[in-house]
Formats: sequence, C-alpha cells, structure tokens
Amino acid sequence: MAFSLVPKESKNQIKQAGQILIKDKPSDEELAWARDLADRWRACHAYPINTFQSTLRRKLMSFSSDIIVAQRLKRMPTIIDKLKRFHTMQLTTMQDIGGVRAVLGSVPDVYKLANEYRKPSQKQGQSNFTHELIDEKDYIKNPRNEDGYRSLHLIYKYKNKRNPQYDGLRLELQIRTKLQHIWATAVETMGTFLGQALKSRRGDQEWLRFFAITSSAFAYNEKSSPVPCYKDLSYNETILEISKAEANLRALDKMRGFSVAVNEIVKTRKSWFYHLIILNSIERSVQIRAYDRESLKQATMDYSKFEAEAAQGKKIEPVLVSAGPIEKLRRAYPNFFLDIDDFVKIVGEIISSVKILNGNKNLNK
Repeated sequence: MAFSLVPKESKNQIKQAGQILIKDKPSDEELAWARDLADRWRACHAYPINTFQSTLRRKLMSFSSDIIVAQRLKRMPTIIDKLKRFHTMQLTTMQDIGGVRAVLGSVPDVYKLANEYRKPSQKQGQSNFTHELIDEKDYIKNPRNEDGYRSLHLIYKYKNKRNPQYDGLRLELQIRTKLQHIWATAVETMGTFLGQALKSRRGDQEWLRFFAITSSAFAYNEKSSPVPCYKDLSYNETILEISKAEANLRALDKMRGFSVAVNEIVKTRKSWFYHLIILNSIERSVQIRAYDRESLKQATMDYSKFEAEAAQGKKIEPVLVSAGPIEKLRRAYPNFFLDIDDFVKIVGEIISSVKILNGNKNLNK
C-alpha cells in the first residue's frame, strides 16, 4: 500500500502553512502553497493511523464481536476552524489530524480497553507497542458542561522502529460506548442541518442545552457521571427537563423530517477499503466513492479536490474515512448518512416514560 511520506519541509514551514490558512486575505500564491503543504501534512498521518487500527483490532479480539472500529483523517475545514479557535495551536501539534475510533458496548469495556493500552500485554503480543501516551481526556468521568460530550480520548506520539520517519506524529484514539456514539453523531447531524457548529459547542444555546440534558440522562442509564450542570437533578427530574426542552424545540419532529435515505451509494464489494463521502445537506443527499487499499493516493487527491470546491462556496462536506464494508461505514459515521433514527427512538422512549411518570403522579393525587 502506498502511503504519503512526511513532507520534507521544516516544522516551521508547516506551522507557517497553518497560519496562512487562517489569514484574512492571503494571496492566491500563498494560499496555494499553504494548502498543498497542509494537505501533504495531513496525508502523512494515514500510515500511523493504519498501524494503530491494526493494533486496535488485535486488542479487541477478547471483546464482544459487536463493536465498531474506524479511522479518519480530519477534514481540512475542521482543521482550519480549530486553528482559528485555539490561537496557540499549531498545525504541527494538532493531536487529532489522524484519528482512530472504537465503539464498544459498555462503559466498563471502554476502561478495559484503555487499560489494555496503558499496560500492553505480552500474552496478546503487544509488548512492542512503543508509542508515547502524551495526554488523556476522560469526558466520561468529566462530561463537557457546555454540550454534554462524553468519550475517552488517548493522545499518542507515534514511534515505530520499522518506519521511523513517522515518529513524532500525533494521533488520537477515541473510545466510546454505543450510546455515547449515538448521541455524538446526532449532535453532528443536527449541526449540519442547522448550519451551526454544535460539535464545537457553538450555535443555538437551546439545542446545546437539549443535547446536554439528553447526555446527562444517557449517563444515568450507563451508571456514569452526569453532566456537571445537571448533577443535582435526579433521573426523573432529568427526563422531565428533556421533555420540556424537546417540546420547546420540537426537536424530534425536526429530526424525523431531516432523516433521509442515502440517494446513491456506489456498488461496493468487501475489498473496498477507503470511502470518500460527499454530503450535500441542501439537497439532503450523499455520494460515496470507494477505493481499494492500493488507491489511497488517488483518494486523498480526490478528497482535496472536493474540499477545494467546498472552500469556493459549493455546499458540500467531503470526508475521507476507512471503516471497511459499507454497512460498517454507516454504523461508524451515521452523521454522514443523515442517520439519527437510533437517537430519535431512544429520546422518544424517554419522553414516553415522562408521560407515564406524569400519569402516575396524577393517579396518586
């Protein structure tokens, strides 16, 4: 498989490329140079995340078979947005340009897998896992207050004796439960439809509160920490708040209206390894291009082309991901298929339980 090499330019030049990308009015020449270098910097993370995914799959052999594993290179608009929001961040030190995700059945499984990484097992053949853990963010024990985000992130510096040119690249391993995954992808999908960066905690405060209180109820169901601003509410009080927030927004009606089938999915076979997804939220359609293992270079070139079209104003959102067969891809990235049915079903059941709760209160009066 042909992977992109680390750019020969210096780290300072790569940092400079990131700064040009967020300038108000860079020249066309500057922008072309910066975009090319940033694209190549992003592309070189494909090798580390590919080897990380292989290790992850080996570690998961002792877990339930009903799991999701996926990897992705961060979208360039998201990279640029992050550089704008965090003024001290540099392109060279962004920790999640390359990301690997594992979705498991329960919170105990999340921590079991995290411990497998903290203490590599000789028995499982992971004693050669030499990558450096440089940071850990536990949003399950400490959910984000602004929106309720919950997941566990392990951030590594890559180190591999067999291919040392990639040493020092940063990547993020994200471990979450299925319930956390359903919630997170619903946030992303609604952010897309509303034209708001809900995932980045920006946008309509009512929607952010709705997702935060919903996340707190989900945390109760998983016997984990509630969202801090709702920690003093009992479970019954929490679901009553969900019912009120949903009624104010008519959230489920809007979500049901937004939930659409994929218009066109390229006929695929199991050998396809990479998928370039082009979401058009205006037309509510999804186009998918499939690539085999040997076509990563072509996939990244096509990815850059569609991102350039989006940057010029075309209402599309491209992303290049790897998750295996198409059905696994849908499960790993439902937000790019405008698929929020599971979230709607779960919240609908919560709201139905509120009606039962209120009915019992009336009977006891």
